Amino acid sequence: MKTFTYRTATSLDEGLEPGATFLAGGTNLVDLMKLGVATPDVLVDVTKLPLDEVSDRPDGGLRIGAGVRNSDLAVHPRVRQDYPVLSQALLAGASGQLRNMATTAGNLLQRTRCRYFMDATMPCNKHEPGSGCPAQEGDHRNLAILGGSPSCIATHPSDMAVALTALDAVVQTDRRSLALGDLYVLPGSTPEQETVLSHGELITSVDLPDPRGKSAYRKVRDRASYAFAVGSVAAVLRVDDGTVADVRLAFGAVAPKPWRAYRAEEALRGRPATRSSFLEAADAELAAATPLRDNAYKITLIRNLVASVLEGLA
Repeated sequence: MKTFTYRTATSLDEGLEPGATFLAGGTNLVDLMKLGVATPDVLVDVTKLPLDEVSDRPDGGLRIGAGVRNSDLAVHPRVRQDYPVLSQALLAGASGQLRNMATTAGNLLQRTRCRYFMDATMPCNKHEPGSGCPAQEGDHRNLAILGGSPSCIATHPSDMAVALTALDAVVQTDRRSLALGDLYVLPGSTPEQETVLSHGELITSVDLPDPRGKSAYRKVRDRASYAFAVGSVAAVLRVDDGTVADVRLAFGAVAPKPWRAYRAEEALRGRPATRSSFLEAADAELAAATPLRDNAYKITLIRNLVASVLEGLA
């Protein structure tokens, strides 16, 4: 591991010097440092900042501090009662030990687990722009079918971010407010840029609106626990008299960012809340998929997950 300097932040007003990186739980960052993928000169510990509370908002929603641990958030009474999709996603996301360390902001900003990115000796456009994306012809079974580019087909690994996307979450930083979907950047020709955050910009909280419907999260993975998704669906659904009054859908493990399924939502609103409607809506979203040799199975997987999750909620 590269030698680095460590210091503790005591105020939100502290700047972040060049070459410095924020550190909270460290469950992803420290791994990347050990592998030589992340090489910060300075680690700035933000766990002493007052960012670890969950509080009710005047509009009936919820504010989640950036430093709230995943384990605490998953069992928070309001989250379990009003936002079960979020609680389910968190509990599906990692081992208990990791949830005890991982934070809200850190979870949102974790890096891809693409094997080529995780190996500092391999070509990767995220490491070195222009070096290539060997995943295109190599191991891409669990990589993107939506939103990728010839430069990168890595997938975003967070379960929590998928749930928050379906909940219309808003990210607050020390400088601005961002819809969660606007936080992330698709790779295009610049896969080294993953978010719109500028250097030193600190996420302070995540705001959730009133839940406005039933919700659920379903994750499929290669083994029953402690594994990243091969596909997941987060859904919020409201049905009136057998008709879809409102729906919000997000997919995980299929794109470089949590994928908001706007086409599927549009296809469902005002339609009967039936399996055939759910499948047709999924098809409308997945029509844009561009699978490679070994990951076309994700189209069928997500299609069936959408129908299963929405049927359960309806």
